Amino acid sequence: MSEESRSYLIPKVWHSYIKRHSFKLAIAFSFMLLEGAAMYVFVRTLKPMFDNVFIAGQTSQLGSISLTVFAVFLVRSIGSFIYRSLTVKTGVNVVGHIQRDLTRHLLTLDMAFFNRHSPGELIERVRGDTQALQGFASTTLLSVGRDTATLIGMLASALQDDWMWTLIVFIGAPLLVLPISLLQKLIRKQTRRARETSASLSTRLDEIFHGIKAIKLNNLAQHENDRFNLGVRTFVRTALKSEYGKAAMPSIIDLIAGIGFVAVIFYGGQEIISGEKTAGTFISFFFAIALIFDPIRRLTSVSGSIQGALINLERIYFLFDQKPAARPSATAHGLTQPLGDIEFRGVNFSYGPVPVLRELSFVAAGGKTTAFVGASGAGKSTLFNLLTHIELPDSGTISIGGQNIDSLEVHNLRHSIAVVSQESALFDESLHDNIKLGDVVTDDRRIEQAAVDALVSEFAAELPFGLQSLAGPRGSNLSGGQRQRVIIARALLRDAPILLLDEATAALDNQTEIQIQTLLDEFTRDKTTLVIAHRLTTVMNADLIHVMKDGQIVESGSHTELLAKGAHYSALHRTLATD
Repeated sequence: MSEESRSYLIPKVWHSYIKRHSFKLAIAFSFMLLEGAAMYVFVRTLKPMFDNVFIAGQTSQLGSISLTVFAVFLVRSIGSFIYRSLTVKTGVNVVGHIQRDLTRHLLTLDMAFFNRHSPGELIERVRGDTQALQGFASTTLLSVGRDTATLIGMLASALQDDWMWTLIVFIGAPLLVLPISLLQKLIRKQTRRARETSASLSTRLDEIFHGIKAIKLNNLAQHENDRFNLGVRTFVRTALKSEYGKAAMPSIIDLIAGIGFVAVIFYGGQEIISGEKTAGTFISFFFAIALIFDPIRRLTSVSGSIQGALINLERIYFLFDQKPAARPSATAHGLTQPLGDIEFRGVNFSYGPVPVLRELSFVAAGGKTTAFVGASGAGKSTLFNLLTHIELPDSGTISIGGQNIDSLEVHNLRHSIAVVSQESALFDESLHDNIKLGDVVTDDRRIEQAAVDALVSEFAAELPFGLQSLAGPRGSNLSGGQRQRVIIARALLRDAPILLLDEATAALDNQTEIQIQTLLDEFTRDKTTLVIAHRLTTVMNADLIHVMKDGQIVESGSHTELLAKGAHYSALHRTLATD
């Protein structure tokens, strides 16, 4: 993104998230101005303090000056607490709002997007980039308001003391333009690299912790540690370059300030010696200029922080700008015949340039069980992704009961389908909530019955809190077979008219598989069921079996019919484990 287009991000985030907090920010800014005014009063008090009290010895003014100084710092302390609290509160609320909106938006995107972007990268953008914005909002913006108010007050005081002295101090200011411009470019470049490297590190950690078993079994601990350390070293180098750039800005300010101060001492010192100016005037001016350069140093650092914040905003709005794949406009709310035939007609689908399904056509009879078998990569699981609209076909139509699923609201389509997949999608919640899965409105008795039917209660009874025991992240507290039973219980509870079983019993031991298979045979009796399996014992009783190869159906029939043909299915029967 160009610098010009990036500049539009600030008004964009202002209108979307910050503008609603304008009242709180206005109050905060008012107290910042009050602090600037208080410091102005303090500096103006220095001249009479030195000229009238310390040099002339007028003790009568000592009390009033002391009270004025105390009042200044009292006002500063109260004002500082109020504007800091309001600014931090606004920053936290804005960042929380962005995180909520960004997560909501990401959940609307299609699987192609998630295939392109790793979980670690997305986590870093949703959490890391937005948290960086919170730091910017709670410190940098606070500094802008406070230091600008102080800068205005001190500049006014310095001009009151002597406008020529003020001009001399700032005579070297034009020399700042080129180095600060170069530093800003360096900061932008290195901040972007640092955020990208941080996202890469998050991805690496995600892979390490989710693949920890494979890492240990293959003695890859040192290998993964070395890879991560290499990433950390890269991140440290890029982050330090950005921080060095930020640190250089106030240093340049100090150098120019030093030149200005020396010039004023030579010029102003002669006026004081000659009696044209008093020592109190010089001290008041000196304090004002010293307090001017402190905010200027921080404000130039703010410039670097703004560059970093723009990079964070750029990465965040990149996600907001992503759009889900165009879907046909829905014309119906739900299925008119949930138990109607499921028909694929001339369906083609590719993952990028790789074709997966080629002119696929078949009919799965409503209320019957249709099975799909074949080697890995034949396109079996893709059928389920297309039927549930996780993916969209390149061409062809898919219908249920003669109703094109493109005409349905996706939510209502998926509400009519229950899926038991080989990917055990469990969350770090209780077994009870994993079975219920959030949005299913049902009573606990049905959940408990589903747990009993799917044999979840068998192992749950041995856990400390029964069905209220936590499954762990991705079900890590459970064995593979236990996770699969929870998924099956979820499908039983959902009781949808269409059931998709993708290796539903693959993770179960033989005895449990027989029990679950008996239950599923009973459960699927009045449902349209599609089954994917490698173990042919799972599909032997299916009403119709399709053999898939290279994205096409090459053979269909019952188990007995297909064996009699002595072709593809028969070959699978000989080579696959059939128990």
